[in-house]
Amino acid sequence: MFDTLARRFGLTTKTSAAKPLIALNFGARAAWPARDYAALSREGFARNPIVHRCVRLIAEAAASTPLVVQAAGEGAHPVSELLAQPNPDQSGQEFFETHYGFLQIAGNAYAELAALDGRPRELFALRPDRMRVLPGKRGWPDGWEYSADGRKVTFARDRASGRSPIFHMRLFHPSDDHYGLSPLEAAAAAVDVHNSGAAWAKGLLDNAARPSGALVFNASEGANLTEDQFHRLKAELGDAYTGPANAGRPMLLEGGLDWKPMALSPADMDFIHARREAAREIAQAFGVPPLLLGLPGDNTHANYKEANLAFWRQTVLPLVRKTARALTGWLAPWFASEFEIVADTSSLPALAGERAADWARVSAAAFLTDDEKRHLLGLPETS
Repeated sequence: MFDTLARRFGLTTKTSAAKPLIALNFGARAAWPARDYAALSREGFARNPIVHRCVRLIAEAAASTPLVVQAAGEGAHPVSELLAQPNPDQSGQEFFETHYGFLQIAGNAYAELAALDGRPRELFALRPDRMRVLPGKRGWPDGWEYSADGRKVTFARDRASGRSPIFHMRLFHPSDDHYGLSPLEAAAAAVDVHNSGAAWAKGLLDNAARPSGALVFNASEGANLTEDQFHRLKAELGDAYTGPANAGRPMLLEGGLDWKPMALSPADMDFIHARREAAREIAQAFGVPPLLLGLPGDNTHANYKEANLAFWRQTVLPLVRKTARALTGWLAPWFASEFEIVADTSSLPALAGERAADWARVSAAAFLTDDEKRHLLGLPETS
């Protein structure tokens, strides 16, 4: 009906020409992510030390970067107070560490805004595996559904005011219209290789740190072990000759039994190299220089300092700036005054060397006034 009236009175609306095609596929149904978040978080973050450290490095570094609110007028802007203490149980740094952690593991991060009388009061980070997008007729998300403990809560977007109670941040996904692609999913094959290598090494240690062998029965032709003899022999081998505590213990064999060890070829032993390469692939997927993880064989950076600087410049700061811009767009409709959330890098220890070089270069520019120098360095002008 609205489209008919719009054509009759010559009204125009801003919308995407391609989005209705998305609606043909999804309609008003919920769009579920195709990935298994439980498996990714369990096999990746919980059981793989490389993934665990990558996620922690990125989340903790990004959360330690201050977000400041630039707005006209004097005094602290309400958004500053909201970001400093999002809710009674979390500080701003704790909240954003959770936010960035979810983003790295799931490719999606959600936050709920709790408002009272139309005024934002608190922010809460929500688990991405419990959230699903509810696309509208034109393909854009009209709402979200959060499920926990058998209960469901629906959050709707107010198109008229632009206010949304849910902040959904996602990483780029080339084939999904509503959900992001996690670095962990891109590195899933490398994670499987790394975990399988660890399981193989653990099994080798549990079996006296030696390769498997065969117990050969060399009795007279046609003679075989009875079923009871077979099971008794198997149980004795498992109880008395396997495990680290039994390493090097001599084996006492009865007549007709001979132990034939099965040696591993150099190609079979190459799993150590495969695990190292898998670890490097995981680090590359997350954008963490392998040198920061203590991985051997990395010659990309001359030293730890350069690797750390590259990590901040190429991984952490782009992520923080993307978050700051997204938060500005999400929170702007909730406040009457204009503001902008930006990342404050002036106090980051990792960038101290670059700041010192900037100060020296600007200070040596004799053709600039003091106020111009302060402006270039991001400092307020003298009164």
